[in-house]
Amino acid sequence: MTSQLLMIEDDGRLASMVVEYLGQSGFKVTHAVDGETGLEQLQILQPELVILDLMMPGMDGLEVCRRIRSMQGDMARVPVIMLTAKGDPMDRIIGLEIGADDYVPKPFEPRELLARVRAVMRRRGDNSASGVVRESQPLRFGSLEIDRDARTVQVNGQPCELTSYQFDLLVALAERSGRVLTRDQIMEAVRGRELEAFDRSIDVHIGRIRNAIEADSKDPKRILTVRGVGYVFAKQQD
Repeated sequence: MTSQLLMIEDDGRLASMVVEYLGQSGFKVTHAVDGETGLEQLQILQPELVILDLMMPGMDGLEVCRRIRSMQGDMARVPVIMLTAKGDPMDRIIGLEIGADDYVPKPFEPRELLARVRAVMRRRGDNSASGVVRESQPLRFGSLEIDRDARTVQVNGQPCELTSYQFDLLVALAERSGRVLTRDQIMEAVRGRELEAFDRSIDVHIGRIRNAIEADSKDPKRILTVRGVGYVFAKQQD
């Protein structure tokens, strides 16, 4: 089954190249030239992933991402890969903070974007990307429940809103509870060796996860920081 993707990008030449390349790899990519059109297409197409340019005239990629994450239902959780031409790490951090799952700096090779798309969709458990569906028991830590098959997280029975990438980070930590992991180990567990890592993005995502699952994100009890090393998911909670 062909996966439907949506690319929101004002550079028509770049978009044409991406549409053609990803199309040859089994993806159907619809191109929207600006943020407003992209949001309209999002509701119509219900894509499985969005490729979103950061710098666009009018509504920029950050605002588009904010609006996606504020939507109701499944579209609020659609994976977003952000394209950025800027070299300032703060642009990437801001994008991740507002809910982007990954980023690709411009200029990029189409093969790298394809790898990123496949990696995000594998993490999401999409059949068209991996061909494998795993059945597993929910992970439970006190009032926290992580359902890997349904890709949902609840605390005291209340759902927690996480992006696809944040969900996979949480699972990677929870499956290794009690074990201290470096940022490199966390990224390897979630994203794979073949993709370039941006280690500070882990800190941003961990902060978002804490906001969602901790009673007090400033005094976390579930995901603990090990100074100079990385993070550990506490075995004993609540």
